[in-house]
Amino acid sequence: MHEETSLTVGRVNRVLLERIRPAVHSARVPLEIAVHQLPGEPIAPTDGLALDFQPFTAGSLWGPAWATTWFRVRGEVPAEWGGKKVEALIDLGFDINMPGFQCEALVYRADGTPVKSINPRNQWVPVDAVAGHSVELFLEGAANPVLLDYHPFLPTQEGDIRTSSPEPLYRVRHMDLAVFEPEVFDLSLDLEVLIELQAELPETSPRRMRILQALDNALDVLDLQRIVETAGDARAQLTEVLASPADASAHRIAAIGHAHIDSAWLWPVRETIRKVARTTSSMTALIDDQPDFLYGMSSAQQYAWIKEHRPEVFERVRDAVKAGRFLPLGGMWVESDTVMPTGESLVRQFSHGQRFFEREFGIRSKGVWLPDSFGYSPALPQLMRRAGFEWFFTQKISWNQRNVFPHHSFLWEGIDGSRMFTHFPSMDTYNSQLSGMEVAKASRQFKENRVATMSIAPVGWGDGGGGTTREMTGKATRLADLEGSARVEWKHPDAFFDDAKAELTDPAVWVGELYLELHRGTLTSQHATKALHRWAEQALIEAELWAATAAVRLGAEYDYDEFDRLWQLVLLHEFHDILPGTSIAWVHREAVEVLTNVLSDAEELSSAARAALAGEGERTLVFTPTSVGGRTALGAVFAGDASTGSAAPGSLDAPDTGSLSLSKGPDGAVQLENDLVRVTVSAEGLITSAIDKATGRDAIPAGKPANLFQLHQDFPNMWDAWDIDRYYKNRVDDLTQVSSIEAYTVDGTAVVKVSRAFSQSTIDQTIILPAGSRTVHLRNEIDWNETEKLLKLAFPLDVFARETLAETQFGFQRRVTHVNTSWEAAKFETSMHRFVLAQEDDGFGVALVNDSIYGYDTSRDVDGDDVTTTVRLSLLRAPRFPDPDTDHGHHQIEVGLVIGADAEIATAEGIKLNATATLVRGANEVEPLVSVTGTGIIVSSVKLADDRSGDVIVRVYESLGRRTTGSVSVAFEHTGIREVSLIEDDLDDARTGGELALKPFEVRTMRITRA
Repeated sequence: MHEETSLTVGRVNRVLLERIRPAVHSARVPLEIAVHQLPGEPIAPTDGLALDFQPFTAGSLWGPAWATTWFRVRGEVPAEWGGKKVEALIDLGFDINMPGFQCEALVYRADGTPVKSINPRNQWVPVDAVAGHSVELFLEGAANPVLLDYHPFLPTQEGDIRTSSPEPLYRVRHMDLAVFEPEVFDLSLDLEVLIELQAELPETSPRRMRILQALDNALDVLDLQRIVETAGDARAQLTEVLASPADASAHRIAAIGHAHIDSAWLWPVRETIRKVARTTSSMTALIDDQPDFLYGMSSAQQYAWIKEHRPEVFERVRDAVKAGRFLPLGGMWVESDTVMPTGESLVRQFSHGQRFFEREFGIRSKGVWLPDSFGYSPALPQLMRRAGFEWFFTQKISWNQRNVFPHHSFLWEGIDGSRMFTHFPSMDTYNSQLSGMEVAKASRQFKENRVATMSIAPVGWGDGGGGTTREMTGKATRLADLEGSARVEWKHPDAFFDDAKAELTDPAVWVGELYLELHRGTLTSQHATKALHRWAEQALIEAELWAATAAVRLGAEYDYDEFDRLWQLVLLHEFHDILPGTSIAWVHREAVEVLTNVLSDAEELSSAARAALAGEGERTLVFTPTSVGGRTALGAVFAGDASTGSAAPGSLDAPDTGSLSLSKGPDGAVQLENDLVRVTVSAEGLITSAIDKATGRDAIPAGKPANLFQLHQDFPNMWDAWDIDRYYKNRVDDLTQVSSIEAYTVDGTAVVKVSRAFSQSTIDQTIILPAGSRTVHLRNEIDWNETEKLLKLAFPLDVFARETLAETQFGFQRRVTHVNTSWEAAKFETSMHRFVLAQEDDGFGVALVNDSIYGYDTSRDVDGDDVTTTVRLSLLRAPRFPDPDTDHGHHQIEVGLVIGADAEIATAEGIKLNATATLVRGANEVEPLVSVTGTGIIVSSVKLADDRSGDVIVRVYESLGRRTTGSVSVAFEHTGIREVSLIEDDLDDARTGGELALKPFEVRTMRITRA
């Protein structure tokens, strides 16, 4: 036979596109349209239904950016349509390539019942009316602008309602009643599945040839002028090839309906609330229509939103959850970033998520579902296990720029040795359409094909919502058992993981962080959001401490509801497009407002508790929120020095004692010295020497000054707010020019003030060396007005560091400083929390601590026989998409150079910089509720139990990466101490009593039952 494959493929594609799909809806009649554009923010659906409507015609414009327009459509089903299935077809001006990223609407009946949503890939609405009866529907239309267009990443002012254009964006194409032709619809899916399948088969395989012939046979009997009448005959020609079963060894795909609705991104939070309502309305409708379909949704926050704002939608969700068809996934408040939040924040993500699911639905999630976060902390395996989870799911690591991850199903080992069964979908997407290409890819590149047979497919339009469509469920039906394809079935992820673990009895192990070789700029973008988030986390942890102390000591009220409210606001802003700084201007403007208020409200809780504890009096009392760095026990209140004043996030504590001197040299250099260190600051404000007096070691190599601000051009190939591309290092300006410099001593500190002006920006830096401290504090006030620039602060160190130690949740992670392999070379920008430490094998090291930044890079340099290590902190960026004014304005960033540090000193100095003591006038010293002994044991949290029993929860962790012993002493009447899970559940094998024996980086949570 002559080769005719290309002719058949071209024939099928054209007929499908131009004839069959348009015939899925045959007869049409236009609906009568009326409209009401709201002048401001959205209103409740009940109010929307009661609006006055004005006539509107198809073809007219509607919807300025972010506006809400209510449409009312009316019509009558023609009598001749009796016995036929009728649908409304509505095109608001859709681009089918932009589902979730442009206009959309939620459709209501006149009685306020939600029907389903419409979007570019889901433009139909079921109509209940029979022939001869009237139809009335209401649409809440959202004119969300397209920001990620065909030429993506262009700067735009459309990302904030305050700067967006008032001009209408969309033109209604049609609003019609139409007859739905199920046989034509099924024919379209038959053809689509087969034409996609044959494209993935070997070029001359018998199976492919049989499919191509069947396709030709089907189109031969299809009358293109009578498609409705001949669709059944065409389908009959395809019966045999669609009935041929899959191979016995075919890959198995566990499909789960999915939408991955970003809690904010290219739309504000208020729009996400409506996106969730729209998507869940459609998914509950699809559940009603498709008996085998399962839909999964993560993020307790999103369920809480529809419960509050769209209760009529939430009731449908609740019913579907009860029926086991709508699956709450992930057990977290939102799909958060996991790199930057504190350990306490991740614990609260789990506790608030699981508490909501249990309270509302009577269930707990068994696994953590984070398909799209930008890398995953190596502390996460332990935290997931100790919170009671059994599995972890993501796919984001498939986005790596350089290295292909070697596993799809494996054990992930964290910093403490905990392991968690983990799965990446081998089709590399969380927005599958079940296309032939995706299904074949899932089978072809599954890394465990030798020993395992299955992978997950999250199916549906995502990011901006939309979810699964009836086309996708139709494909799943055809792919359930089809020769040449993987088998597809709807399956609960819990069942998938049970089966996957059962068949993969000896999985491979990946140790350490799941580093994403992309989106490295998310550690730095939108500093104000990051700083306020860091400070709000700490403020809430401290507020819980003082409120719990007041509750136990005085019987004061512990405001559980307020703590829940504030924590949930913080947790929301840990979403993986808010905290990383990759959302539109509107989102970050609101984030700054919300987190500022959280900080203020948390401080009010602390102030009230401290005032109650202090009582009336004129003594100066020091409230200590941490026990590290030589201080007294966490939560202690003792008499102090009134001259030290009050402390705030990021400020220094009361000065230590000891000698202090400041001297100036003839070259303009300034020498600052105390009992521990001697530091030289040049006339350019650079640190040219930092000597540890105990060892005589100078931390700064000769001729390579530290505290050097460096300005880089920062214009990545794409994903502006997300990415820092390696070539940024090729262009750098050292900012050594000084506008002014002055030096003096005040209140037991030596101070050098340096002002710099460069480009469009200024830096005012205060260099401070307190008496008795080995930390040089660098307080930076930056007025930043750059465009597409990256500001680094460089510290060349006379340290031969084979690795850096960077703090993560409840410990630190080690990263080598060499680039032997492509895996190390890809880590040219990495994460830290409060410190990063460069240390030699003999123990001498230098740490950099900070109050609000997360990114750094490291290089190891050789000059003759000397090996040095340079650590550079990432301070600010200035990408132009999606927020064209990212980071513009005033910033406060404090850094500390810790001279002669090890892991214990670095940990203590990092905590000390971020958790400062507060002074209060009063009468009463207060004994702390608990005291903890043991080298390296840190108290992370003291609070009252979530179950509101009044029991005290204490969480500790081993911070130095080695085994240790210690004890917890309780200073109030109690009946026992027992270990509980991270989310405060009882454990079957719970350890009791106050003795501690902790493994490296182990986290332990204890419940103390009050008498």
